[in-house]
Amino acid sequence: MPDLLIQRRHFSACALTLAASGFVPLPTLASSAGTILVLGDSISAEYGLPRGAGWVTLMEQRLTKTASTWAVVNASISGDTSAGGRSRLPPLLAQHQPKVLIIELGANDALRGLSMNATQDNLLAMTRMAQAQGTKVLLLGMQMPPNYGPVLMKAFEQVFVNVARQTKALRVPFLLKGIADAPEPFALFQDDRIHPNAKAQPIMLDNVWPELKKLLK
Repeated sequence: MPDLLIQRRHFSACALTLAASGFVPLPTLASSAGTILVLGDSISAEYGLPRGAGWVTLMEQRLTKTASTWAVVNASISGDTSAGGRSRLPPLLAQHQPKVLIIELGANDALRGLSMNATQDNLLAMTRMAQAQGTKVLLLGMQMPPNYGPVLMKAFEQVFVNVARQTKALRVPFLLKGIADAPEPFALFQDDRIHPNAKAQPIMLDNVWPELKKLLK
């Protein structure tokens, strides 16, 4: 006990000396659980939305409310394709060293009539590239509009199924579930009838959240 008292007095004396010299110790910061990197297109880049209204920002807010120390980096760019994401990913992985990568790409490939084989190859390459450095991957599946016909719709959906199966990555079957297939879907889209509006963003987050939670353990 006397030794403990001496140590406490010594600490107090040091603290007083530091305070008198104008030194203020910095608070101890909680270490981050890691970084979640989101690689997507306009659906994740808040296209046409008020700043901070997109599903990625809502995800970050939900993580904060759960006392999580995960950092979120949104590297989404409107108009991006799977090929664009593939070329952008290496420096992003090197810079941010994410523990989790969320890939939301492929929709623009379909709308532009690009090769589905190329889309699948790009998604496979991105997933394996991330996994090679120990990053967990979550694929956000998309679907083609009904006017493309059931054959193309099924083939495009299968692209995401194939990538997830070959890499054992987790997959959200359809990011716009409850939005594109809602009874009045246009109520959840912007005037262009392509991009989800602000009301749709919490629904998108709810579609992502169950699978994402599995990767944050």
